[in-house]
Amino acid sequence: MSGRCKVGWGRIELVRVLVIEDQVDLADDIVEGLRDQGMAADLAYDGASGLEKALLNHYDVVVLDRDLPKVHGDAVCTAMAGARSEARILMLTAAKGVEERVEGLNLGADDYLPKPFAFTELVARVRALGRRSPPAPPVATRGDIVFDRARRRVSRGGRPISLTRKELAVLEVLLVADGAVVSAESLLERVWDEHTDPFSQAVTVTIARLRRKLGAPDPIETLVGSGYRLR
Repeated sequence: MSGRCKVGWGRIELVRVLVIEDQVDLADDIVEGLRDQGMAADLAYDGASGLEKALLNHYDVVVLDRDLPKVHGDAVCTAMAGARSEARILMLTAAKGVEERVEGLNLGADDYLPKPFAFTELVARVRALGRRSPPAPPVATRGDIVFDRARRRVSRGGRPISLTRKELAVLEVLLVADGAVVSAESLLERVWDEHTDPFSQAVTVTIARLRRKLGAPDPIETLVGSGYRLR
């Protein structure tokens, strides 16, 4: 998930995922694979810590194992539904029966994937769920900046602009805010994952690079102590 990887006209999507899985090797592999696919992925090895993270942070998709220690996956799913979480839930289980799948969906899960599964299918399902949460217009504009979210294309004044994954993701968050101030903390939460040092210069550096690529006049306003917004 390197910031040096160019996006330009690619199909990288801004999706933040929480993986709640107690099989450590499997959980680590899923998270590493999702990050390689350009997603921000966090991890919990049990239901209690997973539920805490799910309710504390904003996620687009939660990959939830059903048979979890401390708090069962069913209870995690029910609690998220009760809290009206906007995250879509992809439930994982070793059970292959139709009844088990129906039970999971009735609890509030949006999709169901039996183990073992192909990682490519997991990625496809996560991306599909991510596009549904939350709903957003296919094209975001502000001033002369146009972001085609379906094709992941950015232009300014009709000039195509090639951006890195992080630059594209930061611009998307600012565009969706529609002129509202977005704090550096919010950008870290939406674009990076929980392992990013909150005292790092990641946001500042990415904003500076984004400014250079968007060109003059500078469309990004810095409000000291508050955050950033598009003019």
